[in-house]
Amino acid sequence: MMDGAPARTPQRLDDTIGGGIGESPTRPDGALKVRGEFAYSSDLFAEDMLWGATLRSPHPHARIRSVDIGPALAVPGVYAVLTAEDVPGQNLYGLKEVDQPVLAADVVRYVGEAVALIAADHPETARRAAERVEVDYEVLEPVTDAERAAHDETLPSLHEGGNVVRHQRIVKGDPEATADVVVSGVYTVGMQDQAFLGPESGLAIPAEDGGVDLYLATQDLHSDLKQTARALGLPPELVRMTMSGIGGAFGGREDLSIQVHVCMLAMHVGKPVKMVYGREESFYGHVHRHPAKMYYEHGANRDGELVYVKAAQYFDGGAYASKTPVVVGNATTLGAGPYAVANVHIEGWGLYTNNPPCGAMRGLGAVQPTFAYESQMDKLAAALEMDPVELRVRNAIAQGDSIPTGQVVDSPAPVAELLERVRALPLPAEVSGEDIRELPGGASNTTHGEGVVRGIGYGVTIKNICYSEGADDFSTARVRLQVVGGEPAAVVHTAAAEVGQGLVTVQQQIARTELGLERVTIHPNDTSVGPSGSSSASRQTYVTGGAVRAACTAVREAVFELVTERYGASAGLSLQGGKVVSAHGVVADLAEVLGDEVIELTREFHHLPTYPMDSDGRSERVQVQHAFSAHRAVVDVDTELGLVKVVQLACSQDVGKAMNPDAVIGQIQGGSAQGLGLAVMEEIQVSDGRIRNPSFTDYLIPTILDMPPMEIDVIERADDNAPYGVRGVGEPPTISTTPAVVAAIRAATGRELAHTPVAPEHLI
Repeated sequence: MMDGAPARTPQRLDDTIGGGIGESPTRPDGALKVRGEFAYSSDLFAEDMLWGATLRSPHPHARIRSVDIGPALAVPGVYAVLTAEDVPGQNLYGLKEVDQPVLAADVVRYVGEAVALIAADHPETARRAAERVEVDYEVLEPVTDAERAAHDETLPSLHEGGNVVRHQRIVKGDPEATADVVVSGVYTVGMQDQAFLGPESGLAIPAEDGGVDLYLATQDLHSDLKQTARALGLPPELVRMTMSGIGGAFGGREDLSIQVHVCMLAMHVGKPVKMVYGREESFYGHVHRHPAKMYYEHGANRDGELVYVKAAQYFDGGAYASKTPVVVGNATTLGAGPYAVANVHIEGWGLYTNNPPCGAMRGLGAVQPTFAYESQMDKLAAALEMDPVELRVRNAIAQGDSIPTGQVVDSPAPVAELLERVRALPLPAEVSGEDIRELPGGASNTTHGEGVVRGIGYGVTIKNICYSEGADDFSTARVRLQVVGGEPAAVVHTAAAEVGQGLVTVQQQIARTELGLERVTIHPNDTSVGPSGSSSASRQTYVTGGAVRAACTAVREAVFELVTERYGASAGLSLQGGKVVSAHGVVADLAEVLGDEVIELTREFHHLPTYPMDSDGRSERVQVQHAFSAHRAVVDVDTELGLVKVVQLACSQDVGKAMNPDAVIGQIQGGSAQGLGLAVMEEIQVSDGRIRNPSFTDYLIPTILDMPPMEIDVIERADDNAPYGVRGVGEPPTISTTPAVVAAIRAATGRELAHTPVAPEHLI
């Protein structure tokens, strides 16, 4: 590798004395982050480093007639200006469909699409040079209506084959079933941003072997490696990626952003190059949650038993496919909710438009339909004059029931129990009126409580865990055991991204439990070990946890072989407290058994196989696992001013096994905050394909002042198919919060509220 390695490389996490599975040890990265000493990817630098910048399209749809880079190259301090002609390999990439250009060559399909790259000796120089690249555009009519894109063949085709990314149908039972009581509605969900605080960034260093070393923040190193190597025209072994500190993700780092661009610049100029997006560029530079429009109809008997669910779902995927196929798959298969329904007919479309690209975000594909079907359940309860919780409990899915694809739920599904438990949690006290700051708008002295009404609402959800529909979803772990400083110590090496969810701690806990020792170090994540897949789909504790356990088990068995050879003991061996123990007592210190020997083994973990759906959406096992959560929201609404204050959120969730109880609570709190944001404030405003609020000044996210106290009830109903019985934790609380908050606002105001987020103008 050339001179100029990063001065702040991703740090090896310090050994932390703490507990095993079921305990809540200190996070090894926690103190570093609190002290401001943790190196995020935007902190990296190298000697003689240049800075990269991106020129982006100002049009949602246009043809590129010509690009003149001469004026930009003339700016002092500029080393390179690259366009599509300079892409050394394939000028296309993509997660599910390889449909997005590294740099636009002939057409731009959204505002913010990358057209040219600049390398300069200062970030401001690079930015100014980008403004001097002259692009001649022929502006074209944009496609901005997703529902119209699904059916109107007169619209321009944005990609070969038309504007439909995926159409999926789910048919169960009789699609023509009738019922005594029928309710219907049209529901829309706005475009939400992941709003991670650490912007996209990375540092690329050209290597002497013709390859490149990239230090970056991502959710999936090996997916990035595959796409980047193909675009660079390099064999994968010449593209080496190392995970840097990640300042949040929530799905927004699954797609490529700076990866190919920064490597192209570094390899072109022969110097290290760093790229860091500003906040506005970040809004254009990553995907968002799919906005959706959904038509729903529910039919029930007069006693409240669901007879049928019908739905048509439209998801705006924007200019490129990204995770749109997965969103459609999840939304349709889970579109009837956590309810036992004999007759289901759901159709979903994911569409290309000239709006900003949309992809993965926490709760992928389940957030939008949950808002719709939970709104429907409240509407149905009102029509039946039933308690909304009782209606849900009556129809709740249970172990042994089947989802609309025909897959039988073969692990606990305590939906009814979660609803009962969350309803039983303590309610907050009524506002006394003595302190107007407790009221919505009270802090600004805009109300004294004259028009304030309290409402209570519920929401419950089902979410698939891990990848689905036949994906070979696995993870790899390498574990090394040796004596260091006279004590046995283990190193765990995976490519799994720690995006804030606490995975580093869970890996340590597993190794401590399986190897019976305290000194466990997490190796920096890189591509020198096998794939771990993406830190998404609530899957890493399941699959990477399974891989770490498998590798530790193999290492432990290798230790027992040594013990048998040297001491003759073989029956009932275990590792406890740094010692090898048999049924008769301590056999030897582990350090004594190991001596100078190093045991290092690599293992993969594969969960139960899944299978694709047929044309009617049938599949024996379309998804690996299902997770469930229920929320109750209490809100105060000033019906005169249209102001909402969420007074309390209560959540009951089944986690299978609480590997780290404190982290579980943190995930539920954090997920609930994002769900609250979607309910009352978070929406990217897009008009004619243009983002109107690309900043945290105008795109609002909940602060600590917006988050209410939470009552959290965690239950553990183990899934026997999963390592330690775990069930994905991170996504469900985000999903069930939104419908609960909106339901509470409905209860307070009596308004239908078919769009989320709810804005003041919807209430007055």
